[in-house]
Amino acid sequence: MNPITRRAALGALAAAPLARPAIVRAQSTSKPVKIGLLSDMNGPYRTVGGPGSKIVTQMAIDDFGGSVLGRKIEILQADCQDKPNVSSAIARQWIDSDGVNLLGDGAATSSGLGIQQVSTEKKVIYLVTGPAATDFTDKLCSPVSFHFGYDTYALAKNVGGTLTKQGGKTWFFITADYEFGYSLRDNTEKFVKAAGGKVLGDVRAPLGTADFSSYLIQAKASGAQVIGLANAGTDLQNCLKQAAEFGITKGGQRLATLLMAIVDVISVGQKNAEGLVLTNSFYWNLTPQTAAWAKRFESKINQPPAQQHAALYTGVLHWLKAVKATGSLDGPTVAAKMRAMKVNDFYNKDVSIEPNGRVLNNMYLWEVKAPTPGQAKWDFYKHLATTPGKDAFQPLAETGCPLLKT
Repeated sequence: MNPITRRAALGALAAAPLARPAIVRAQSTSKPVKIGLLSDMNGPYRTVGGPGSKIVTQMAIDDFGGSVLGRKIEILQADCQDKPNVSSAIARQWIDSDGVNLLGDGAATSSGLGIQQVSTEKKVIYLVTGPAATDFTDKLCSPVSFHFGYDTYALAKNVGGTLTKQGGKTWFFITADYEFGYSLRDNTEKFVKAAGGKVLGDVRAPLGTADFSSYLIQAKASGAQVIGLANAGTDLQNCLKQAAEFGITKGGQRLATLLMAIVDVISVGQKNAEGLVLTNSFYWNLTPQTAAWAKRFESKINQPPAQQHAALYTGVLHWLKAVKATGSLDGPTVAAKMRAMKVNDFYNKDVSIEPNGRVLNNMYLWEVKAPTPGQAKWDFYKHLATTPGKDAFQPLAETGCPLLKT
């Protein structure tokens, strides 16, 4: 070997150890970006989250382009069982062991609060799209948590205040016995009283209750003009079906469904739901754009999308845009960008995000219309009113969010 060749070989050997770290770095940046969804897969909120949550997350990824920062995107999904200990344990394992970069869904408020606690500790962004309690943007607000779609304040204001002003002056509540139900009931009571109404009483039913007969008997005996149902999912469906059997509305009392999804109307039947007033942040037939998006969703699961599904799509897409804009996956960095950017997609236009993480999307008031011959499939709602986000959600000054003090 001549001197030049020998020197070149020795130089290559000397440089080899320095080259290895560069190779490792290239491999680490090629790891997929991971989104973890903690969903109700078998419980009362399966149809408004569940498999549909994964579908809309993939739709958002596809619409964004399929990758971010040159890396492919993977979705993990687990059954949170609507339990805070289960949810928080999975979230912690995903972040610590599996490198999850974003958390979403959460189903029940109780499980969502468990997720948010881990999210805040680990500084990983959490998109709150299943839970509804105002705690997420009130006293328990987090710098890396965002509440998309709806919450109990907006639901209560649009339904409770409206029905009371229309003459429903006395109320009795059947309340889901956990934080979501309490928050919805308390917020509604506030707007009922502000509109000149009175609450005669309430009963609390455990999550997953199948037999509502004793609760409905008490509500009927109260003589209240309006029976407020502060529950959701299959609990709400069972309650509505049994209320029809008891002839509640035929007896002159009115049912107020404070959180109703379109799948609930399908379950109980449009005829049984006719005349019910509800509010939400999304309806599949709101515009040609929402109808086209809903058709894509329906083709994959054979049901219409709920407001929770649309909210998760929006949250994931907004997060991906912020990741691209910052060139980072760091939670606080991306969260700051998410708050600074307006939310824009197929049904939101220049929507702001408050410092406490509340997304100020519009809220819509609907009435379930009577079935008619030739009616389009799943076209159940008559539009009554639109409330801009700045008027629909809790004012910042009324929240106890500690982020506002810094």
